[in-house]
Amino acid sequence: MVTSVNRWLSISTLVLFTGLIGYYEPGMEARSIAFPAGRIHPFHVSTTEINHNVSDKTLEISCRIFIDDFESCLSKQYHVKADLSAGSVKTNMDTLVKKYLSTHLQIKADGKPARAEYLGFEKEDEAVNVYFEAGNIVTVKKIEINNSILHDLYDDQMNIIHVVVEGNRKSTKLDYPKKEAAFSF
Repeated sequence: MVTSVNRWLSISTLVLFTGLIGYYEPGMEARSIAFPAGRIHPFHVSTTEINHNVSDKTLEISCRIFIDDFESCLSKQYHVKADLSAGSVKTNMDTLVKKYLSTHLQIKADGKPARAEYLGFEKEDEAVNVYFEAGNIVTVKKIEINNSILHDLYDDQMNIIHVVVEGNRKSTKLDYPKKEAAFSF
């Protein structure tokens, strides 16, 4: 699954995401995000990519969120110490991640709610990638998204959204408090 998820995250998404939130040096791979010791990222940003997989009739959904911001948000929201890096509490964190994102990310395909199944999360460098899949989506003419990820923590939050349908890629940036976007194909 992780291999197929990685194809959803195009190089341009990663370069854009890295350019906004990371520190890039020549010679680093495009997927690498590195922060010099003690440096705090200057932006509060997440990216969500939605890809319509025609052959599987699914929407493949991935969210990339700074791990420190996401842990702070989960801790504040659920009054627990969130640690997305510790394998010993992975099951508990899965429950919180699923609950939070199910509340703060809703997707409609052609006016009908896309029932997204939570697949899991993984830590990658300074971010966490969260994966969902919505089945039985044969065709897509319009995608509507309600994305309020980290709105309950930061009033300067940016949520970048990329949607790919039949190879046609459309993107937008939602600045807090804006949380709704729609794409027609």
